[in-house]
Amino acid sequence: MAATSARALKLLSIFGIGATLTAGELAGRVGASVRTVRRDIETLRDLGYEIEAVRGAGGGYRLGRGTRLPPVVFDEDQAVATAVALQTVPAVLSGIRENAARALATLHQAMPVRSRLHAEAFTVSSARNYWEFPAPPIEAGIVAAVGGAISRRHLVRVDYTGDGEPVTLTLEPHELVVWAARWYLVAFDPGAGRWRAMRVDRCTPHPPTHVPFDRRDIPHGDPVVFVMTAHDRGDAAAEWPCRGSAVLALPAATVARFAPGGSTVEYDTEGTCRLTLGAWSWPGLAGLLLTFDADLAEVEPAELRQALRCLGARIGRGLESPAAPRPGGGAG
Repeated sequence: MAATSARALKLLSIFGIGATLTAGELAGRVGASVRTVRRDIETLRDLGYEIEAVRGAGGGYRLGRGTRLPPVVFDEDQAVATAVALQTVPAVLSGIRENAARALATLHQAMPVRSRLHAEAFTVSSARNYWEFPAPPIEAGIVAAVGGAISRRHLVRVDYTGDGEPVTLTLEPHELVVWAARWYLVAFDPGAGRWRAMRVDRCTPHPPTHVPFDRRDIPHGDPVVFVMTAHDRGDAAAEWPCRGSAVLALPAATVARFAPGGSTVEYDTEGTCRLTLGAWSWPGLAGLLLTFDADLAEVEPAELRQALRCLGARIGRGLESPAAPRPGGGAG
């Protein structure tokens, strides 16, 4: 009976994501046979949960519309995911640390003992890694305002600070993407007739418009790919002790995908672009440019050109010198 109840709870948590899954897929997730899963589904139906059978291609089982799940139905994996998420979210959202801590404490109290033990086993502290080039945490209220417009499919008006003076835009917001600890809004700009990837921390939302819009197909069919390949996504070069630029013999979309956070990519030609970035030293900045394995031109400033020359000479000397014998080496 205990095993049956545990499987039923896990099925409920799986159905809670709104997906339609076949009996085989459900069996794989709960570690039971297809026959057992079908029996558990009948048990849930007997308990009053509306589990729909969807026939045809892409069919399977799903939770009926309007069905309410019991509060806090977590299996062990979900308990861990929730605990980690609530502890790490302050790294990308500001003004939310206390609320996240209170939410985690509330969830711990409502969880069954077994799930709570798994959740409490994960205590996470976030620390800055200088290779990540993270952005400061964004105000939670801005994310809530933009995210609310997305979920309601309402136009959103924002004051946007780009490279020049702030402008007021009316946008069709479609998705929020977090990449490299930065928040981006994927939106269609009817005024310009084009899609935009925009830094959310540069947006100041106006009051809700309550004006609906029809969703469009996002370029590439994937908001993440669109953001990663958009060279004009509103990034700004971070303040570092050393900052420089170079024209790379690569398309802007390619460089935008792999450029470190806190850098900017400017379109030059179909096959070239200018990358501006910073680092803690000129050799470090030169090394970042070399990771693109592309021809460089118009390198600025002079300190960066000198650092590239020094790296080239150092590497050349290392390749020319014979390998020194290792201590304890010999024929094996």
